[in-house]
Amino acid sequence: MCGIVGYVGDKNAQDFLVSGLKRLEYRGYDSAGIVTLDASGKPTLVKTKGKIIDLEEKLAQNKRDDKIGIGHTRWATHGEPSETNAHPHQVGDIFLVHNGIIENYKELKKALSKYDFKSETDSEVLAALIDSFYEGGKYPLVNAVVQALKLTKGTYGIAVISTKNPEEVVVARAGSPLVIGVGHGETLIASDASALLGHTKQAIYLNDGEVATITKNSVEIKTLNAEPVSAKVEEIETSLAAIQKDGYDHFLLKEIMEQPESLKETLRGRVKIKDGMVMLGGPGLSESELRKIKHLVIVGCGTAYNAGLLASYYIEQFAPEVTVEVVIASEYRYRQAYIPKDSVALIVSQSGETADTLACLREIKKQGIKTIGIVNAIGSTIAREVDGGTYVHVGPEISVASTKAFTSQAVAMIMFGLTIAQAKGVRTNILRPFVNEISKLPEKIREVLDEFNEPVKKLAENYKDYDHAIYLGRDTAYPTAMEGALKLKEISYIDANAYAFGELKHGPLALVDDRFFEFALVPEGELYDKAVSNVQEVLARGGHVIVVTNSKEFDLPVENVIKIKSDIELLAPILMNLIAQLFAYYTALAKGLDVDQPRNLAKSVTVE
Repeated sequence: MCGIVGYVGDKNAQDFLVSGLKRLEYRGYDSAGIVTLDASGKPTLVKTKGKIIDLEEKLAQNKRDDKIGIGHTRWATHGEPSETNAHPHQVGDIFLVHNGIIENYKELKKALSKYDFKSETDSEVLAALIDSFYEGGKYPLVNAVVQALKLTKGTYGIAVISTKNPEEVVVARAGSPLVIGVGHGETLIASDASALLGHTKQAIYLNDGEVATITKNSVEIKTLNAEPVSAKVEEIETSLAAIQKDGYDHFLLKEIMEQPESLKETLRGRVKIKDGMVMLGGPGLSESELRKIKHLVIVGCGTAYNAGLLASYYIEQFAPEVTVEVVIASEYRYRQAYIPKDSVALIVSQSGETADTLACLREIKKQGIKTIGIVNAIGSTIAREVDGGTYVHVGPEISVASTKAFTSQAVAMIMFGLTIAQAKGVRTNILRPFVNEISKLPEKIREVLDEFNEPVKKLAENYKDYDHAIYLGRDTAYPTAMEGALKLKEISYIDANAYAFGELKHGPLALVDDRFFEFALVPEGELYDKAVSNVQEVLARGGHVIVVTNSKEFDLPVENVIKIKSDIELLAPILMNLIAQLFAYYTALAKGLDVDQPRNLAKSVTVE
């Protein structure tokens, strides 16, 4: 989950490394560092605990015009955040930055007893292992890296330089992304293509088990078994404007407000209003294959899991003879789960690099099950390894808390369910209401955001001092409540938990007191009256209730009620989620917290 950058060329390496790390800070921000080499190999190493701004202050006293270097921003795994544990790590002639976890580092450390280790990290052990094979430049750096990696167990994305050869960088990956930017007289390295924008649009996405030797004018890629790899240069589709705040105070608010446009991109060319149908070409399944589907496994973590759960409630409504199972990737990867024939797995990940989800994908493929990616990041590992896929096209999400991806992931999966239903011959009059609402959703999202942005801001001020919250919902509003609770706890640090309304009497009612407030989603529909009764149960016990509803008739004496006026009925919980997103944002803002980079978290979860 750390950010890696590297540079070799004719420009100032420090400048690129710092600018690149700023764009990758969402991947980790508890410490940072860079190292550059001059033409003779003399290193300038600058590291600090804290964020990139702290690194910049130290660099002001160590300015160099070096032309090669590597950098890193850290999300701690082994060892607390500190300058000593920060990357790059130096051992002998070797400097290394590393994203991932070396599982057998303790065993390796014992075998490297001649080294005086300074940090608590597994990464320093890997640097020492490379140095032991390098023998002061006796062998090519790439050979030393390969020999070391053959002895390691775990995941890694690494960049390595040596004081003995200040003209090349060696990079390698296994389970952690690395992108090589191809420029004019320069080559750049990053763990996310966003760091390359403004420098080049041409990129090579390194695959697992590949090692690349990079100079300013060349990229040579081989496997760990020394087999040559033909590098495929692809165009980066993200624009520089997409990763800027565009006048907003925070990326999180920008990304919330972008949802009308981002969902339009998800739907573009995929909805046929006149026919009452959706058209998803990406999954690559024939009509015959779609008709045979009897079981869907939806795999995700965090927000992606919640989006899958929400979609499952809808798919069950219109896809006959299809059982939907939604699983948490970090648990599912270690279960001995049998997946029946005539199944398809939806692999859901914004980044396309989520380690647990990727591991599930690989295990599921071993069973011969067709896999479909619901992914945002083009060229990501999951996008490349699934059998087919649907890009959600929401653009970059820089804020750690995911918002626009949730909306598009849920809608994309609902559309996949509609595609199955169409193939199975479900009558158009059953499917058309869902298709119509999906087509209207972007504009209705815009209306809700415009109407309730300021009211929710004022509302959040009244609840910022609570330490606990309960989010409640039934049916499709329950997974929406789960996502609302996740957003609040992520960025405001309020202990927020979600429960199905019907479960209140089985335990959670005991929590209702003045330390808690309750955030209830009450959409119209078959279960509306039951949800209203559940709200009454909370009020009878002195609850501090906020209700979000699309019912004109709701009239219980709750503390606050937000009534969404819209002809969106079936998909109303998606509109209600917008209120939950705004509420989480403005609550965190009222508490004076860092909403884009909440403590202890990072965006792209590439470790277990």
